Amino acid sequence: MTKSEIVSTEAGDARITWHPGKKPWAVLALGHGAGGGIEARDLVALAEALPAHGVSVALVEQPWRVAGKKLAPAPKTLDAGWRGIWPALAKPGLPVIAGGRSAGARVACRTGAELGAAAVLALSFPLHPPGRPERSRAEELLGTGLPTLVVQGGNDPFGRPEEFPGIEAARPGHGRARVVRGDGGEYTLVEVPHGDHGFAVAKRAPVGQDETLALITAEVTTWATSLR
Repeated sequence: MTKSEIVSTEAGDARITWHPGKKPWAVLALGHGAGGGIEARDLVALAEALPAHGVSVALVEQPWRVAGKKLAPAPKTLDAGWRGIWPALAKPGLPVIAGGRSAGARVACRTGAELGAAAVLALSFPLHPPGRPERSRAEELLGTGLPTLVVQGGNDPFGRPEEFPGIEAARPGHGRARVVRGDGGEYTLVEVPHGDHGFAVAKRAPVGQDETLALITAEVTTWATSLR
């Protein structure tokens, strides 16, 4: 049974919706992107799948969303909100995996080591603004200093898998996962074929939406349980 709690932060009141794990051994905290909330299809799918594997999922709504605002604030304000909810995430006394999608992934990457996260999960990491590959955010991803999994749509305009640093020399991993070493750090990358920034697939694609979400949950589950 899910439960929600309001947490006061420097940036305002945030909200955590808990999906408790069965005999939990870890917490996966997931923040949302700048263009949506915790109803994103990948966040919902992971919140449904991971608890059965002993991972409690905490879906985090940033203060700007709780306040009903339409535009996300500056990165430093997002980071402040995330720092403010961290004590509540760590309260169960379990290792916390910091994660999120898009802007939420950037927050997790920037703050994970500082907050004592066990690992980082980056869903649809926005490597660069659409059409602006010269404005790379690779430094945030490579600088986590923690085990990091990137799950990226093959058609993501914010950065296709082949654009990520070090991908040319990536070592094979399990399934579609590849272990990548870029200048300054290492991470694991999973490509979601035909997926866009929200992991939606076109009707003409050779894979369906359910199959796509199943791939995401399977890969994240395999990676998360490997941290145990």
